[in-house]
Amino acid sequence: MFEKIKEWFLRGIDKMLSKSTIEEALKVKTAISNEMDRAMDLWLKIFTNNAPWLNKEVSSLQLGASIAEEFARLITLEMKSEVTGSERADFINEQYQKVLEDIKSKLGLFNAVGGGFFKPFIKQNKFYIDYIPQTDCKPIKFDSAGNITSIVFSSQVSKGDKIYTRLETHTLQGTNYIVENKVYVTESYNSSMLGRVASLFEVEEWSDLRERTVIENIEIPLFSYYKVPLTNNIDTKSCLGVSVYHKAIDSIRKADIQAARLDYEYESAERSIYADIDALRNENGKERRSKIVKALNIGEDGFYKEFSPELRDEGFIRGQNKIKQEIEFQCNLAYGTISDPSQVDKTATEINSSKQRSYSAVSQMQNSLEKALKHLVYIMDVYCDLYELVPSGNIEVSAEWDDSIIVDTESEQRIRLQETNLGLGSKLDYLMWRYGLTEEQAQEKLDRIKQEKSENQIFDEE
Repeated sequence: MFEKIKEWFLRGIDKMLSKSTIEEALKVKTAISNEMDRAMDLWLKIFTNNAPWLNKEVSSLQLGASIAEEFARLITLEMKSEVTGSERADFINEQYQKVLEDIKSKLGLFNAVGGGFFKPFIKQNKFYIDYIPQTDCKPIKFDSAGNITSIVFSSQVSKGDKIYTRLETHTLQGTNYIVENKVYVTESYNSSMLGRVASLFEVEEWSDLRERTVIENIEIPLFSYYKVPLTNNIDTKSCLGVSVYHKAIDSIRKADIQAARLDYEYESAERSIYADIDALRNENGKERRSKIVKALNIGEDGFYKEFSPELRDEGFIRGQNKIKQEIEFQCNLAYGTISDPSQVDKTATEINSSKQRSYSAVSQMQNSLEKALKHLVYIMDVYCDLYELVPSGNIEVSAEWDDSIIVDTESEQRIRLQETNLGLGSKLDYLMWRYGLTEEQAQEKLDRIKQEKSENQIFDEE
């Protein structure tokens, strides 16, 4: 009989644990290169506004987060998916719909770090999902198709001045699924280190977990993976996804620095009046100061001098907008998404091409998300058997995406109209598609057009 895994709510790792830390603790070799590990750490820092180039002079424009969240919005806009086919399907679908709402706020972080995992668990006969960013995991093994078959998940709990870290290893060996837990504790000021080995019983949230659990007759892992489906040029042998902004990191750095220059331009050009110190004394001999008026020992050169330099902000603004357009190109975003749409100095062909790139990227991400969601439903179906929640039944997963996000409607309309004129499609079908009409409404519109055309022809003959 399956040994039930206790439900729990945990926070993610505050700082990404390095691969060497995991490997040393578990005595395993992770399937991730040092370059990929460092890249994920950098992507996370950019998303959380802790990029290495930021300081008291240079603050973040939060472009990384904006790009990742914009893709999340485009991916899930008008997203519809449901589970149907049986009583069990209805039970799963009721809780699956909440997942669809939750992921809208989770995809931003997943897009930023290259991907994320959905790991379901049961609490009071209901499904709950751990949403785990790729940075809180270390893959150990992939199969020949590039699917993860062994992985370590990291989570932490704070207790007073101590931080407990749990490393949960999932391994699929044939049809046996093995879950192993190890706990470590360290002082709160040293959260990036594991510290000494501890017991599951030291943390109430983990006290009912087993150090080792084996589940039989499992075909695929009990976690699903959403992967950002872009080419990995950090580690070409890795099966992990990459950040949606991984090609634009240097441009994001330049945009932050350019913004700091613009801020300095405004601050340094602040209008001031420098007056002789004697002119600012009141009848009691005390100086009178203000934000604009400043005292100097001007002496014989004059009573006061005005400082009001000409602003050079237009050049800085144009330069910053140019950098943002570079970022849009590097991230497969349409021009005008983060740059000023009124300053897009591109041809119509270039603009349409950028839209097509965006449509293609979003479509691929939607396909990746759909695959992860179907895997998640499979896991929920397995758990229904293991926990004996509801009788077995047929399970079917459907998914629909907003076509306007992945289709260039202007090009599509032109193609359909050409096909109709060539006799490759009916006028009735075209009207139904173009105006969203029912067949009856489209037929009425078509009859009316024919009648008006006939009446005009008679009028012309007269």
